[in-house]
Amino acid sequence: MKTVIVEDEYVAAQSLQRLLESFDENIQILTVLQSVEESVEWFTLNPAPDLVFMDIHLADGYSFSIFEKVTVKCPVISTTAYDEYALKAFEFNSIDYLLKPINRKNLERALSKYRNFSFRPDDSDRIIRVAESLKQLKNAYKSHFLIPCKDKLLPLATDRIAYVCSEYKMAKIVTFDQQSYVLDMSLDELSKQLDPRFFFRANRQFLLSHKAIDYISLWFGSKLSVNLTVPAHEKIIVSRARAANFKNWYTQNSAV
Repeated sequence: MKTVIVEDEYVAAQSLQRLLESFDENIQILTVLQSVEESVEWFTLNPAPDLVFMDIHLADGYSFSIFEKVTVKCPVISTTAYDEYALKAFEFNSIDYLLKPINRKNLERALSKYRNFSFRPDDSDRIIRVAESLKQLKNAYKSHFLIPCKDKLLPLATDRIAYVCSEYKMAKIVTFDQQSYVLDMSLDELSKQLDPRFFFRANRQFLLSHKAIDYISLWFGSKLSVNLTVPAHEKIIVSRARAANFKNWYTQNSAV
């Protein structure tokens, strides 16, 4: 099985390559591509492989843009450290979705799905049908929450949310008028209910609204410090590894 890895993190690429080679001796890694530009060039000049493992966030942009510039005629298994683009991945030949760090069990599941899929000529129609059905799931993102308050349930529209932070393993919502509400769920759980076009997981503690961002400061070690239009209880730092993703998200999406 001829395979291509699209991954800009050297350690992640090497780890996946070792996993694949130890899993099946018939897997041949043709190349490891590190950017959108490099991937477009390779897929333009070379025959399609049997399978591609493709990181969603690359140094020069989202890997989704590869499909806008060149036809990729093979199934794709998407990989990423964050799950906010899971649904979108299935619009672009993706047959499965792996969260990093990738373990052997999940890799085995994905390869099993690939073998069952077998990518016959009529499978392009199947991909389209799957993508269309998954697009419908986008409507599952919350537009409102009902916040318990004594003997009432207070309606809260998501466009009122400035940011969400983690507090004692629960999600604390802070609105643009600086009201705060604690929900009986974790920040991880809440982040899956908010549209990733409008909310970004800056780090383990903060989920930010696009329209709450006032300005961004360059920080030590190529990190970013995000300043909001409402006060936060601590400095919001985006790591060096997430900085490119954050800038792409901010410039490619619009506020609610």
